This record gives sequence, C-alpha cells and structure tokens, in this order.
Amino acid sequence: MEFSKTIKIGSSVLRQNGKTFIIAEAGVNHGGNMDLAKKLVDIAVDAGVDAVKFQAFRTNELIIQNVKKAPYQTKTTDKTESQTDMLKKLELKKDQYIELKEYCESKNIIFLITPFDETSLRELEEIGVVAYKVASTDTTNLPFLKKIAQTKKPIFLSTGMSYLNEIEAALEEMYAFNRDIVLMQCTANYPIQDDEANLNVIKTFQNHFNILTGYSDHSVGIGAAPYALPMGVCMIEKHFTINKADDGPDHLASLDPEELKQLVIEVRRIEKYLGNFEKSPTSSELKTRKSLQKNLVAKKEINEGDLFSEENVIAKRTGGEGISPIDYKSVFGQKATLPFKINEIIRL
Repeated sequence: MEFSKTIKIGSSVLRQNGKTFIIAEAGVNHGGNMDLAKKLVDIAVDAGVDAVKFQAFRTNELIIQNVKKAPYQTKTTDKTESQTDMLKKLELKKDQYIELKEYCESKNIIFLITPFDETSLRELEEIGVVAYKVASTDTTNLPFLKKIAQTKKPIFLSTGMSYLNEIEAALEEMYAFNRDIVLMQCTANYPIQDDEANLNVIKTFQNHFNILTGYSDHSVGIGAAPYALPMGVCMIEKHFTINKADDGPDHLASLDPEELKQLVIEVRRIEKYLGNFEKSPTSSELKTRKSLQKNLVAKKEINEGDLFSEENVIAKRTGGEGISPIDYKSVFGQKATLPFKINEIIRL
C-alpha cells in the first residue's frame, strides 16, 4: 500500500516534517450547550490552532440501552446513569453542526467533526465537511470505515485499543477508495499515564505502513504531544475545555484555555528547534566560522624551496584568511615559492 505523502485540508498542507497541523478537540465538552460550543471555538481561535473538532452521533445508533460507562467516565460523571443517558445529554443535531461550521468559517478556523454512526456521516456529507476524524472506537468497524473512505475526504484515523493487525485490516479496507489517510497513535484512556503514550509506535506506523502519522494525546497537561514532533508526525490532537472541573467525561483530561495557548507556543518553538535536514552553516554561523575556524600558518620560519609538512605548518585562527586544514593534503609536500615567517598565513 502506498498512501498520500501530502494531504490538503483547507489552506493547510500536511506532510512529514512540514508545519504541524494542530487540532483542538472540543469533543463533547460543550455539554450540549451551543453557547459553550461557540465559546470553545473562540478559545481555539485565540490559541492559534489550525482546526477545532466536535463529535457527531445519534445515541440510539451508537449504543444499545444500559451499557455501563467506561471506567474513566465513571470517575468524572454521575455513576448512576448509563452511557446511553450520558450521551443523550451531549448529542448535537444537524442544524447545530451547520451553525458550528458556519461559526468556524466566520472565525477562519477549520471545522472538523468525528462521525460515530452512518446517520451522522450522511448528515455531515450533506453539510460539506472538509475531512473526517475517525475515533478509536471505530478502528475495527470495517463496514463503517469503508463508507467514510468512499466520501473521498481526508481521514485522520485514531488507533487506540487496537492491535497492529487490526490497523492493517482497517487501512486495507479503506485503501481502494481513499489514500489521503493520517494514521494516529492514540491511547484510549482519559487521562493516560506517562508510560502509556508509546510514542515509539509512531515510528512503527511509518516503517510498517509508509504513511503520514499523527498523535492524538490524552496525557495530562501539555503532556506528550510536543514530544511527538521529533518522531515525524504531521499533526497532533489535544482535548481542551473551558473548565476542567465541569461535569462531563472528558474535562479532566483536557487542557484549559491557557494551556492550549502554551501547547501551540511549544509546538511552534519545537518546529524551529527541529529546523530542516540540510547540514550546512546557518547564516549566523558563517560569521562565527570566519572568526573561529582555523587555516594553515607557518609553525616556524619556512625558506623558499622548503617542502610544506606537519613539521613547519600548523592550523590557527586567522580571521578567515588562508587555506583550510581540511585541504592539508594538497599543501603538504609542495615547495614553498616564498619565504614565510612564524604565524604567517600559508599561500600557494
């Protein structure tokens, strides 16, 4: 399988070692309140991320009745309610997707959303989203992945809770229809322990699948996300919220507004640190090079006709004049055509 090496989303171009595409995951942290959802968009815009992402689901199509909550959900929400009841309170409708999409466009930020069921996918296609994020819950849901791939929209595929052979099956299912896929390392808990981030898996993905990679981070605080950049990811995703103490399943594992700003600052700083892959002096180093690198000078007095050798020639700082000692082999053994005093710069 050979996947796309560049993917265009809005005005952004995703490629390995390019500018990192940052997704601020609002998820369900709006609690079903559109005013809060728009406030989350404003926070994302203020932080300077590239996209803000929500979740689209029809509760009755996503889950059967009375399924217990995941362990992390019971810690942050009412223990007596089922997953179904919790999700119903967080569900948005199609007209709300449209309203949020238009609001994002008015703020010049990319609107992304994760479909969790076929009805939601169909509705999102009708409103014209630019790309799809697939949650880890659907990495093994091959029939659904096929339908998402058939939209021909770029796909961010999370891989939490999955084995490598399951991820391979998912990619094979989508490959016939769509090659614009970013494969995202993810650990599906909220929050995760430091030793659960497993950033080395990113290299496994790159080597095994030859695909663009990303990282969906559920670690505490700014956490692991910036450390994914040296692994060669083209994008990162991080949950954020207005208030970590709010009632809801994801607030505790989310960044607050100030932390989201700091994440963006840190990512952009790391991009500068990483630079490019060409090893050559920087513009500032060229002046330093002239002052500090050495050139060949007379170690002792040299008479006309003497042979240059390590006995009479040495390298010292000369302010940039003369012959670099990297070329000493072309100098040693030649006859001096002029006499040289001690520390005089050797010239052929």
